[in-house]
Amino acid sequence: MYRYIIQGRENCPEAEGNESMVTINDIAKAAGVSPMTVSNVINDRPHVKDSTRVKVLQTITDLDYRVNVAARNLRRGRTHTIGLAVPEVDRPYFGQLAAAVIEHGTRHGLHVVIEQTGRSKENELNALALSRVRMYDGLILSTVGLGEADVDTLRVDFPVIILGERIFKGPVDHVAMPNIEGARAAVNHLIDRGCRRIAALHGPLGSDVDVSSLRHEGYRCALRDHGLDEDPALTIVVEDFSLRSAAKAVHEAVAGGLRFDGLFCVTDYVALGAMRGLADAGLSVPGDVKVIGFDDVDSSEFLTPSLSSVNPSHDLMAGKAVDLLAARIAGESGDPVEFVSPFTLVERESTAVVA
Repeated sequence: MYRYIIQGRENCPEAEGNESMVTINDIAKAAGVSPMTVSNVINDRPHVKDSTRVKVLQTITDLDYRVNVAARNLRRGRTHTIGLAVPEVDRPYFGQLAAAVIEHGTRHGLHVVIEQTGRSKENELNALALSRVRMYDGLILSTVGLGEADVDTLRVDFPVIILGERIFKGPVDHVAMPNIEGARAAVNHLIDRGCRRIAALHGPLGSDVDVSSLRHEGYRCALRDHGLDEDPALTIVVEDFSLRSAAKAVHEAVAGGLRFDGLFCVTDYVALGAMRGLADAGLSVPGDVKVIGFDDVDSSEFLTPSLSSVNPSHDLMAGKAVDLLAARIAGESGDPVEFVSPFTLVERESTAVVA
């Protein structure tokens, strides 16, 4: 499992021995501010003027102030640091999610450490097991490997928020996407645009509940809404959610004689690869095939053609997850919260009607 410190520099540099030599009062006197202002700067709290913050930080450097962070945190019982464990850090969706979590964490005075689990159940379990060792106050875990059978592993002695689809009932709060309804709206949009043979591009469909199975259910619901039969041949499976796999799967499907006029992709990232595969097969978007994705990552607006997508309210999800975690860290009790974000359908060039 890979670990990245993306945000949340320590309140000040770690060192031992100097805390008794230079005090906050010394810093305040030298900088011409109050001790409370120095404390606010050290703890990276908002509402300090930039000019004041710069002056205090420069004074801290000039006087070589150090604080024993570990000792202070042990005294307080908190580190003001949370973990965010995601499957992949190089996917646009998780990058966008991480940025939003960091921003909302700042509102609560929380620093964020990001870990990559690599879509591995073992690494997700490690993230849970090691969070206490790493002295996180809490953990936001985007699950892929863990499922309903693993809910007992979530019974830990620190706050955990689950992001994703795999665990719906358990001992912790859960923030989920509107997977079925969002996918249903996406496929209904393709049908409204005149598509009748609509392919679905996603991962293997197994017995577990995951992003592919939920969004495929939305696909099926939309077909039923319009009285269209589901053709199993129109389900295109990708080995993994990568650009290369998506391009290869779509190109091979078309080369094998599969014909479709619409394509629903499980994520925008997969859709990007799919459009490459269509182009390599000599098909145009939206002329020959209309394509829609899911996630509405920032880059989707700037593709050529721009990609229609389902926007699952990234910022709202991140804010809700951080707010829930901060409340649990502060000692708020109560039944586990199940929050499903609203969504909007964003129409762009990839599903436009071509005259």
